[in-house]
This record gives sequence, C-alpha cells and structure tokens, in this order.
Amino acid sequence: MQKIIFTLFLVISTSILAQTSTKLKGQIIHGETKKMLSAAHVLNLNSVVGTITNDKGFFELTAKANDTILISYLGFSSIKLKVTNDLLKGNELVIALYEKPEEIREVIIKSTKLIGVLEVDVKQVPKDRFTRIHINGLKQTYEVGRTIGKDFSSPIAALFQPVDFLYNLFGRKPKQLKKLQKLKKEDNLRKMLAGKFDREVMMEYLEMDKQELSKLLSDCHYSEYFIKKASDLQMIEAVLDCYENYKALKNGKIERNKLPEKKG
Repeated sequence: MQKIIFTLFLVISTSILAQTSTKLKGQIIHGETKKMLSAAHVLNLNSVVGTITNDKGFFELTAKANDTILISYLGFSSIKLKVTNDLLKGNELVIALYEKPEEIREVIIKSTKLIGVLEVDVKQVPKDRFTRIHINGLKQTYEVGRTIGKDFSSPIAALFQPVDFLYNLFGRKPKQLKKLQKLKKEDNLRKMLAGKFDREVMMEYLEMDKQELSKLLSDCHYSEYFIKKASDLQMIEAVLDCYENYKALKNGKIERNKLPEKKG
C-alpha cells in the first residue's frame, strides 16, 4: 500500500514539475552573416511575458513546456517556437533569423505650391478630422478614433462586421482580451510593442490577418494613415478602445448618435 502511495506521489510531483515555469535561454543571430542581433523581440504568447536581446543577442525568458514563443526583429522574417522540455534543460538556443525580401514599389512624389513664407505655407497643410495625442515614451503620435455609426439591426449584416467578430471573440475567449490588456499595461511590453510595426502579435491574439485588422480599424473610424503608420502598441490601444465603445453600444449604455468624443 505504501509503495502504491509513493508511486502516485511521484507521478503527481513529476506532472507538477513539468508544468513549472523555468528560464528559456538563447541567442538570436543573423541567419546568413551570423551577426548577433541586439534588441530582437522575444514574446511568450501564452503567458504574455516578453523581453529583448542584449547587445550580444542573448535573452532569458520565463516559459514552460508547450508555450509558444514569438521571435521577431525589424526587417526579418519572424518565427514561432514551440517550447519542449528538452529546450528547458538549461541549454542556450541559437536562433537564426533571415531578412525579409523587400519589394520595390513605384514611388510618386507630389509637389506642393510653397511660396517660402512659413506662416502661409503651414496654412496650406490639409487638416483631417482625426485627433492625435502623444503617448509618453513614444516618438509617434497616437490617433483617437471614434466608433462609426453603422446599423447592425440586420443579423446577416452584423455577421460580416469585423467589430462584431471582435465583440464575440472577447466574449468567447476572455483570456484574449486580458492578454491584450496586459500587453499595454506592463512597461517592458509597452516598450517592446512601441517599436513593432508588423502586427504579428495582434494577428495572433485577435485571430485576424492584416486585411481583417485594417477593416476592423476602418470600421472603428480610424484613418488609413493611422492604420499604416501606427505602432503595434498604438494598434492595441485603438482595438481595445474600439471594443469598449462597441460593447457599450451593444449593451445600450450609449446611443449610436451620442458616442463620446475624445479630445487630444
């Protein structure tokens, strides 16, 4: 009897140990030149914990078996790594990233009729209807959008609205909403996402591709300029703001024609 109890205890202990988080260690290098890549982004998509590589390309990240790690670097193709027990035994990984092939597109330069007088020239700059505010720690400006007033009275029409999909996604999978909220709250994650523009984290958590993500923000009345130029951190702020407004709209807390307008 004692032997059976001891065996059972051993099995349980092993199971708990397997689920215990430990440090995943590695180095990120250029796949062709073998040069060490500093400031590469390493994010645990499961626990929403991230870090960047040091000046020699090394990183340490808390992880456990079966976690998925997203590794990215500006101008390089990102990779996702599935964590196994073998990877958590203390050995340092060497992970190679390869540069993305760049497509050369036609560039059209349009001239403006400037006369050399600053006060007059500034007045010629077109104004838009979008408010932009500055986020501390970011060089870029942040654009505050307003939820567009659409009629969702038809269930068929609502079915194909990305913002409706977002509302249903966060309802079915509240963990996804919490992960996005955590991304924007923690300082190290905010700094990491402030320098990312590939939308990969967003696409993972929102289960959308880039086209669907752009349509979502367009439906939330964000400009094409913002959708193209915003950092991933700014995109997360925008999506969460869009969701909160739409949730209030769906729950009848605000009327469609009385959506709150934010001031920069």
